[in-house]
Amino acid sequence: MELIVSGGRRLSGSVAASGSKNATLAIMAGAILAEGETLIENVPDIGDVGVMAQILQEIGVSARRAGPRALRIRSRRVVHSEPPYELCKMLRASSLLLGPLLARNGRARVALPGGDQIGSRPMDLHVKGLRALGADVEVEHGYVSARAGGLVGARVYMDFPSVGATENIMMAACFARGTSIIENAAREPEVVDLANFLTLTGASIRGAGTDVIRIEGRQPLSPAVYAVIPDRIEAATLLAAGIITCGSVRVTDVIPTHLESTLSKFGELGAEIEVGADYVDVSMRSPIRACDTKTLPYPGFPTDMQPQLSAVLSCAAGVSVITESVFESRFLHVDELKRMGAVMRLEGRSLIVEGVPRLTGARVRATDLRAGAALVLAGLAAEGETAISGVEHIARGHEDLCSKLAALGASVDSRDASRETAAGEDRLL
Repeated sequence: MELIVSGGRRLSGSVAASGSKNATLAIMAGAILAEGETLIENVPDIGDVGVMAQILQEIGVSARRAGPRALRIRSRRVVHSEPPYELCKMLRASSLLLGPLLARNGRARVALPGGDQIGSRPMDLHVKGLRALGADVEVEHGYVSARAGGLVGARVYMDFPSVGATENIMMAACFARGTSIIENAAREPEVVDLANFLTLTGASIRGAGTDVIRIEGRQPLSPAVYAVIPDRIEAATLLAAGIITCGSVRVTDVIPTHLESTLSKFGELGAEIEVGADYVDVSMRSPIRACDTKTLPYPGFPTDMQPQLSAVLSCAAGVSVITESVFESRFLHVDELKRMGAVMRLEGRSLIVEGVPRLTGARVRATDLRAGAALVLAGLAAEGETAISGVEHIARGHEDLCSKLAALGASVDSRDASRETAAGEDRLL
């Protein structure tokens, strides 16, 4: 399948953000800790959620849709400790199963995570934290294996505020005896959302959203009904679509405080921004301005928006520099944007972008989720038609992207590339 984008249309209108992909995946893992039936609401209908549901099914945890935006998870008395290798290799968030399985069963064996090819995903911080809680952890033959006769609360200092490691340690600590303290913890909204969910099930967690999280171990935990936060990266991507097309876009069902660093950057681009209680308006009435950016852990500018910003800056007036400080390989979109006429070059972990008057449609390939989103944005601004292959990466994390962009006036659809059918057939996203 290919995604076909016909550029040159100024986007305008309103569209709603879906539930957060990253928060949903973490909460699905956390639901293992609460024996019984948990209902998760505002769940996006995306590929990654489907893969995580398959993984849960394979280890004995029922995960089924309970409507278009809800997921019912039943964590049974017996849960298997080793998720299937082939499924785990498809999903980097599969690493989040390590903590809850270890806590529930006293052992876990999880394949090293897969997912996007945006850089190494070392498990050293996960291992360090679980060892501090008293687990015997080994990384060998493509797996992380952990055993513990009983977890014990401990103080864990994170050398880097890793979201996944913070979440894994926090989930494991819920069943540890005594008090656990995570220092230099990740502060992302998705970490807070997981903590709020676990608290609703009976866990004792304080400090989520700060760099020190305190967990008082207690069990058992009880099932709950919980609604996931909106996806801040999807919301920012849709707003960026308005900017790159010099349009006017409102994104609703958002938490504006989660978007502060991104909106600040959009303001530097020259966008007019209006923030409401649960919506953000962005209007672009002047040429896009160049600016410099460095990705940082939250509350800094998110690495998950770096490729999309690269696309926007390829149309800016002037030279911009983007420094990627989180993932060393998050520049696979650069060569694809060059096919569309973008002028950019890499210098170490910095991308130098020289804005051009216009991009041109081309045949390109999405290599990961955010790179795919960047190519869609570039296609919206390009002259002519852009054909994007590798759309399975986009479908992993964007719910109904074609319809959302079409609601804003874009011409975006999918077609069977092998048969070269007309755009509009075999709708995928």
